[in-house]
Amino acid sequence: MKLNCLLAVSVLALGAGLTPAAAVDLRIGFSVDADTLDPANHRNRPTETIIRNMFDGLLTRDSQMKVVPEIAESIVQVSPTEYDFKIRSGVKFHDGTEMTAEDVKFTLDRVVQEGGMDDGQTSPRQGLMGPVEKVDVIDGNTVRITLTEPWPILPAMLPNQQIVSKAFVEKVGTEGMATQVNGTGPFKLAEWRKGDAIIMERFDDYYGGSPEIPPVGPACVDRAIFKVIPETASRVAALLAGDVEIITDVPPFSVAQIKANDGTDVMTVNGTRSFFVAMNTQGEIFDDPKVRQAAAHALDKDLIIDKILGGNAQRIEGILSPDAFGASELPAYEHDVEKAKQMLAEAGYPDGIDVTLDVEGAFKDDAEAVASLLAKAGIRAKVAVGESAQLSEKWRTAGKPKSGDLYFSSWGNGSLDPFDIFTPTHRTDDRGNSAGYSNPEVDRLLDEAAVEMDSDKRAALYREAELIINADAPYLYLWVPQEIYGVSKRLSGWTPSADSRINLHDACVD
Repeated sequence: MKLNCLLAVSVLALGAGLTPAAAVDLRIGFSVDADTLDPANHRNRPTETIIRNMFDGLLTRDSQMKVVPEIAESIVQVSPTEYDFKIRSGVKFHDGTEMTAEDVKFTLDRVVQEGGMDDGQTSPRQGLMGPVEKVDVIDGNTVRITLTEPWPILPAMLPNQQIVSKAFVEKVGTEGMATQVNGTGPFKLAEWRKGDAIIMERFDDYYGGSPEIPPVGPACVDRAIFKVIPETASRVAALLAGDVEIITDVPPFSVAQIKANDGTDVMTVNGTRSFFVAMNTQGEIFDDPKVRQAAAHALDKDLIIDKILGGNAQRIEGILSPDAFGASELPAYEHDVEKAKQMLAEAGYPDGIDVTLDVEGAFKDDAEAVASLLAKAGIRAKVAVGESAQLSEKWRTAGKPKSGDLYFSSWGNGSLDPFDIFTPTHRTDDRGNSAGYSNPEVDRLLDEAAVEMDSDKRAALYREAELIINADAPYLYLWVPQEIYGVSKRLSGWTPSADSRINLHDACVD
């Protein structure tokens, strides 16, 4: 009996030794839930951040924003309007089927073509593909993209498009794509608890990702979980308690608290979003350049960056981030309250002006800081908080006359190319031109730069346009904030990216 007991204990011990190790989870405290899981049916950067861990594209970006091949093995520019992409072999979808050039063509057609989605709607991402005319399969593993005109930033825009399975889309339709995933990315969807969490599992048959972003192979962790935690204080508390390994949207005032905790730290990277105040150039006050220039002199940007943003931003004198292609040093409107008052008086406002500054609720504090500084020069701005949709309708409806005074807002530029931010915010009647600004010479320069293939000539065109708008001052150009992340010291292999992508393929948890 003793021998039997000893054998039983030995068997139990051996069984315990064979028990698989606990799954390693990487948890991200994320401020918002995804809008959809369909790569073609949104224009939302947080949604894309989640999606891109389950889907790969022809090209991608490394953490330094360099465009590198991903599903594409190589890219050849055949002519100014034709690009050939050789597709990597052995890339599998999560259902085990092999991806083909036909899937690539189907994916891009679905985005580019009018009414290209199966329910007849046009993809909201169509505009991100510019003058793409058609996509053809040249042979079994080569896809050709043809443009209607030269478009030098095509490679920079392709990381925004993730490849889907033609067969899967035809099976589940646009409605099914909203909640189901069959991608080629390092993680596959396990469960979406809407409003709570998106749970992903490692895809063990992953082809490895871009060879230019080592290490190549399956993901490091077993599961990646995006936990939806809208409240800032709750996200910080979850990080400090060890409940998550990464948190997004860390406010500057929480940086010291996170750094002081033994198990956590802060990572930062220059963002790609430029903040500004649009001045209604179509109105009765800010149609005068002298009034706009007075406002520029009234604002102490450095003070706000230091005191409100904790130094976690870089001031700008034009719309472009200092890291953007074509960005150049511009004359600064130095802070000078007396000069601002004098210019207002010369413009016919010796007693100052009373105006309204529109803003979304999330940026109310920043807008109030701007308003308090403008007031010292006699520009008395009442801050009015509005809903995003209502403010977009008021300020960003192309061709619609502007009806407000000032609008505190921003514009993201994930490509870090002027085409993606300079043109929409400054070209006459373009979709982001909330100042109602119109200058035929600026329009000409932006149009020429959009198709110029010589990078030096293209940069010179943007430089010329920047100097014009710097003098015209249709906006108060404010700053580019840094993206601030709180991280666990158990995390390794992960670096934040300026395009806000949280690439979890290489991230490990000790």
